[in-house]
Amino acid sequence: MSALDTLERIVARVSQSAIPPPDRPCSASAIWLDPRLLPAYASALSLLILLLTTLSRPSLKPPAPPLSPAPDEGLRKRTATFVKARGGWVVYAFNVTRVLGAAALVGLSIAAVVLSSGQREEVVKGQAAAQIPVGGGQRWDWMWDCTGRAEVAVLVGYTYGTLLSILAVTLTGPSRAACSLHAAWLLFLQFLVFFWRNVLPLTTFTGAPADGTLPWLLWTRGSFAALVGFALPALVPRLYVPLDPANPAPHPAPEQTASIFSFMFFLFLEPIVFAAWRVPQLPYERLPPLPDTDWSDNLRDRAMDALDPLRRRDAGKPARHLFWGLMSVFRYEYAAMAGYLVMEVLCRFLGPIGINRLLTYMEKGGEGASVRPWVWIMFMFLAPTLNTLAFNLYIFTSTRMTVQAESILTQVIFEHALRVRLTDDTAISASPSPTPGTSTPRVAEGDASAHAQSASGTETATLVEGESNGEGSPTPAPSTSAPAAAAAPASTNGDKGKAKRAAALAGSTGAPSKATHLSGKINNMFGTDIGNMIDGRDFLFLIIDCPLEVLLCMWFLWVILSWAAVVGMLFILVTLPIPGLIASKIQDAQRKMMQKTDLRVQAITESLGIIRMIKMFGWEPLVERQVGEVRNEELHYIRLRKILGMLNNIISGMLPLITMIITYAFYTLVLKRELDAARVFSSVPVFDTLRQDMGGVIAMLTNIIKSKVSLDRVNDFMRSSRLLDRFRRTPVESAILAAPVAESDIVGFHNATFTWSDPADGALQPGQRNFRLHLDDVIFKTGQVNVIVGPTGCGKTSILMALLGEMHFEAQGVDSWFSLPRRGGVAYAAQESWVQNDTIKNNVLFGSPYEEARYKKVLHQCGLEPDLAMFNAGDDTEVGERGLTLSGGQKARITLARAVYSPAQVLLLDDIVSALDVHTARWVVQKCLQGDLIKGRTVLLVTHAVALIAPIATNVISLSAHGRIISQGPLDKTLTVDPTLRAELKESEQTLDVVEDLPGDEPKPAEDKSAEGKLVVKEEMAEGRIKWASIKLFTDAFGGSWYWILLGLGQILGLGLDIGGTWWLGYWAQAYEKKPDGGVNVVYYLFVFMGIVTLQEAMWFILQLVHALVSIRACRKIHDALCESVLGSTLRWIDSTPVGRIVSRFTQDIREIDGPLTGLAQIITQMTVSLVMKFVVIIVISPIFSIPGAFILIVGLALGQVYIAAQMCVKRLRSNWRSPLYNHLNAAVTGLISVRAYGAEDSFKVELRKRADAYSRPSRTFYNLNRWITTRADLLGAGFSSGLAAYLVYVKNSIGASTTGFSLTMAIGFSSMILYWVRVSNMVEISANSLERIRDYLVIDHEPTPTEKGKPPAYWPASGNLKVENLSAKYSKDGPLVLENITFDIKSGERVGIVGRTGSGKSSLALSLLRLIPTEGKVYFDGRLTSDLNLDALRQNIAIIPQEPTLISGTLRFNLDPLSEHDDASIYDALRATGLITDTGAADGTNLGLDSTVANAGSNFSVGQRQLIALARAILRGTRVLILDEATASVDADTDSTIQTSIRVELRNATLITIAHRLLTIMDYDKIMVLDAGKLVEFDTPLALLQNEKSYFRSLVDESGDKENLVSIAEKGRVV
Repeated sequence: MSALDTLERIVARVSQSAIPPPDRPCSASAIWLDPRLLPAYASALSLLILLLTTLSRPSLKPPAPPLSPAPDEGLRKRTATFVKARGGWVVYAFNVTRVLGAAALVGLSIAAVVLSSGQREEVVKGQAAAQIPVGGGQRWDWMWDCTGRAEVAVLVGYTYGTLLSILAVTLTGPSRAACSLHAAWLLFLQFLVFFWRNVLPLTTFTGAPADGTLPWLLWTRGSFAALVGFALPALVPRLYVPLDPANPAPHPAPEQTASIFSFMFFLFLEPIVFAAWRVPQLPYERLPPLPDTDWSDNLRDRAMDALDPLRRRDAGKPARHLFWGLMSVFRYEYAAMAGYLVMEVLCRFLGPIGINRLLTYMEKGGEGASVRPWVWIMFMFLAPTLNTLAFNLYIFTSTRMTVQAESILTQVIFEHALRVRLTDDTAISASPSPTPGTSTPRVAEGDASAHAQSASGTETATLVEGESNGEGSPTPAPSTSAPAAAAAPASTNGDKGKAKRAAALAGSTGAPSKATHLSGKINNMFGTDIGNMIDGRDFLFLIIDCPLEVLLCMWFLWVILSWAAVVGMLFILVTLPIPGLIASKIQDAQRKMMQKTDLRVQAITESLGIIRMIKMFGWEPLVERQVGEVRNEELHYIRLRKILGMLNNIISGMLPLITMIITYAFYTLVLKRELDAARVFSSVPVFDTLRQDMGGVIAMLTNIIKSKVSLDRVNDFMRSSRLLDRFRRTPVESAILAAPVAESDIVGFHNATFTWSDPADGALQPGQRNFRLHLDDVIFKTGQVNVIVGPTGCGKTSILMALLGEMHFEAQGVDSWFSLPRRGGVAYAAQESWVQNDTIKNNVLFGSPYEEARYKKVLHQCGLEPDLAMFNAGDDTEVGERGLTLSGGQKARITLARAVYSPAQVLLLDDIVSALDVHTARWVVQKCLQGDLIKGRTVLLVTHAVALIAPIATNVISLSAHGRIISQGPLDKTLTVDPTLRAELKESEQTLDVVEDLPGDEPKPAEDKSAEGKLVVKEEMAEGRIKWASIKLFTDAFGGSWYWILLGLGQILGLGLDIGGTWWLGYWAQAYEKKPDGGVNVVYYLFVFMGIVTLQEAMWFILQLVHALVSIRACRKIHDALCESVLGSTLRWIDSTPVGRIVSRFTQDIREIDGPLTGLAQIITQMTVSLVMKFVVIIVISPIFSIPGAFILIVGLALGQVYIAAQMCVKRLRSNWRSPLYNHLNAAVTGLISVRAYGAEDSFKVELRKRADAYSRPSRTFYNLNRWITTRADLLGAGFSSGLAAYLVYVKNSIGASTTGFSLTMAIGFSSMILYWVRVSNMVEISANSLERIRDYLVIDHEPTPTEKGKPPAYWPASGNLKVENLSAKYSKDGPLVLENITFDIKSGERVGIVGRTGSGKSSLALSLLRLIPTEGKVYFDGRLTSDLNLDALRQNIAIIPQEPTLISGTLRFNLDPLSEHDDASIYDALRATGLITDTGAADGTNLGLDSTVANAGSNFSVGQRQLIALARAILRGTRVLILDEATASVDADTDSTIQTSIRVELRNATLITIAHRLLTIMDYDKIMVLDAGKLVEFDTPLALLQNEKSYFRSLVDESGDKENLVSIAEKGRVV
């Protein structure tokens, strides 16, 4: 113990070091080294700095003062202006108080000088023990004593400080701030000198104040010094200093203006805490403002140059890992955090030192002590207090960095996603594992494929990742508009990297491809990876905190246990690799788990994107099974990770205990020393610290492993994702590769070839298609309408994509180039219309300035005025996510209106008329495409409606089925050389109609809209505390209350053993007190302790293992329930709920369930038991402390309740403001091609930053609240443990050192447990917010669930007979009717065509037959009432091809036969029947086969090709009823003819219901049904309707261009 005795003597010496020995003579060196001269030295240095600062500051000419004050400016206003310029009233009052206090100190110092002039006897008045008076008792002269001269120096310091304080209340601007800062530091130094000389000596038994001769003067001056030097600087509010002076915050954040004291103890949060506690839900506006240091604009300026790989490449900087970029951005934060951690570790050891010295004092009865025992009690109080303050600074910096990093990473990922090239590699497959007889190709990651019509009009993206070159940077590629001579071959250095990744993933993912759908990948990176990356931010614990703490632990143990501690530490060093080996296994499991999470998120994202199709086909069980299979694989690795983590926890807990046993055994058995109470109870906290460090290292390693995996994933995305050609070259290369026509207005191609992937990336893999678009010489006419025509799948859309730079350009020679001038702007209307979740007006404007006349003209010419008239909110109506409130025709016209309204000179229009009926299409062509808004603009129009466009087509480009140019030029010239075009023109003429006026184009009455036009409801947000229903959902998932009861009993036993072990050590130490002669049986005590430890660890192992296994089952049940609930929801709920909200449940919220929540649930039960048991022990030993203990417990829990209420409010706000960020990311990625075509990337980035700031605001408050409760709980705990120590030392000192040590150990554990319990219970409730959000989606509106009664007999349906009686339908229970009292009867095998204007209810009727919307009335299918049937039975027996067909990612085989019910021959027959393939191969000339890759939603097929695949699927299913909802609208006339022939042959026995635009399609049908405004107005044979002169159907035929042919077909009737 000599080392700690020496430490005590050092503390005593330091405490008295400011007092000079009485016998030391006054010399020159003595006076200059006197501590009282420090303020004088500081004053001189301050004056020098101020003078240099003033001289170096540029002189500014002051503004001329006004000649006379304004007559209306009174004294009050001038005073207010004066005070405001000096910090405001509060700051000014503090500064005035400082002036008064400093002036008082000057006066007191003068009094000290005057009093020092008296003789020593006069001053002392016979006090022999008094110290030398001030001035040495001599009269003042130039040879005054050292003490007197020092007093003069003190007076100089106070005088200078007073002058600075006066300047601080008179000056303004930087001068005022400088004077105030210097005054504060100088007066603080004066206070430190006083404290050193007069307070610290009181901590020793022999010390006295150095200046204590005149006590009244001493303590009066000390009080003022404490006021102006310590209290005022700590309490004065800080002035707000904007980060950017040109853009200050209108309302600074409280943390930026809080005083030092308020900031350290988080008092600035008091208003928000209690405001949130008082109300059920805090309004967002009540949150503190976001500090300008966290504004996303400022963060972008700070970080993009360091993190964006393209910016670094353009600046000539080498590529580096994302981690080093983040370290560069946050280098100052990490430097500060390192300093805070060192402070925190040092403060933590004050407690064990205090306990050791206190117990030593009690054991020896104070013999040999030099420091008073209350000092060691203060150590016990200061240890947690100072530790908390240092840790507050660390956590504040860390969490601020967290919010900043989240904002930065979101921007970096989003901006990089805007550059990614879309390819046709399959998305993560939602299909099951390959079944026997099928083959699923395995494509190496990074291998792109070429295909026809990728993203053909679609805005759904597919991303392929892969190394581009050996350095990880994108390989320069030939640019758009670039000569072939500049074509740079792609590097092959990345092949090894690709092969390694493919090999690494091949055995784990089981997916048919390693490519990942961009939207799903962005969702997972944003929802999971960014969170994982940020969770690893505290790696400094591993490299600073833990090593330093271990070193100090080793030193402390060596001091009290000698060489025994070295032996114990050697054991830890030997066994340290064991946790490291397990950590590597955890990393592997984490990596594989993240791959499975990608698969699950992709499957969910894709399923939500095609949820309508899933419900139409009754595929919910299939999708649930597929998602469940991926989920089981994910849970397998989660289980493995949990078990490995549990093993690491057990090992990390056992190693310090084994070390303790070895150390105590060596100390007692080998060194033959006594293990007294001081050694035991001062070493136990140190061993606990070691155990916590081991556990902390393991937990931190887990987080860092997850962080590294996510960092690598995001880094790989940033550096290896395939970019558009224009982003793959440097600015220098761009200048060299300038095309010869780049500066002209020419739009066209010359000797150019395009693919959807770079051939240098490798050979085509199985399932990839080899589409190549080659254009020899195509020049589009400037200022005119250019029409692109050709058969389905020939590459018409690919021409537009090539111009936009979306395809990879392969230069074929030095004269190769293509050009799309963007100086005048480019607008693009996709075939699959893309609209934002905003109002109609904002969708049309799309960021362009609003011009009323132009805007109204656009609405008129695009035929939108009648539609808007039907909406209560007009153009302020929200269109919903993906435009779900609009019909297909309305979305197409809004997309067209956006392009027309834009100021762009070049318009790229992709088949904009295919979704319109002939009336509306005619109007759009005549009014819009021939209107004044199009005149003079270059239009490229892709279409099948040749006859409709013929009058305006000045240049026609015709393509062959293989993507080659057949002809180009004026229409009449093209017709002479292109027989295919002639045939298409003739067949399409019959679709035209001569109606001049726009018919009433009714909007899709899908939703009842309020006057505000709102469809998407505000995201639901619970209020108050977590609800019991959510808790019950969680507890029931674990098996109910019995599981938690058994868990609690097990924890009582484990914690009883833990406390028993500590008590046994005290009992062992007490044996030495009872038997001082050395008769203690060490082996007995040692083996009993070992037995207790063994039983304790065995109990923890069993409890953790059981909980880990049961928690996996709970996670599976909750996820399955959520998946089943969402898939079983109604169309109304799906339409009104943004996908981003649903996806956030499956990513962010499921991540909470899988990760923190299940573990926290066990911890909170364990801590509750521990808290109660330790409190009972304290009361047993010190009953009197039951009252303060109960008080501390009650206050702690009360604060915890306030905190939890406030934290839950903020957590809910944070969760809800995360969804808009999700939705914006999804919307931008979904419409990526349109965003890039319009050049709207910057506006989307600005919007992202706005939403990021809105999310960061509650995030900052959320993190700060954690430190608010921590500080208060630590202060309560410190007060309790130090108070108990004072009671046991000064009052109840008869119980002995061992019992005292045991009591203090329990008290420290209890007091710290209060904080820990509050924090963990809050963490549980915060994580349970995710549980609450999931439960909200379990109680949504659902479709009827299947029952045994609803199962039809095996023979059903034997026929396709449909009988409908008084059918009415609406899209919501309280919405308007969209179908009204429809009655009809369709015999089995009949063909019925349905016609009617847009919005007349045609598609609604199809949805009603499938019971997809609420209906009234009766529908009989083959004699059975459909309302009595299970929905899956009904929908699986009625096939439908929707207006907008979608496919599932996987293979073509899986899309056609998902249940593997048919052989290959049958599947090929269905494909041939649709004309998608021929006997010689694919109709488009590619290598299309059953194993061909299908990207997400079928985005690598054109819309027409998707409709053909959907038709082939319907033919293959062979249902009794088939509904075609305008299924051939996007195919050419030849393909339509082929389809109709196939339907007549292949489905001749099926009941066929066709909603068609082409009259020729349905003229030979058995019956025609005419709908108008949701009512059935005509239903008869075509011939009967033609004979009725008032028939609407007859009017359509009469107005067509091919009346005779149509009438002839009707007269012949049904042929097949």
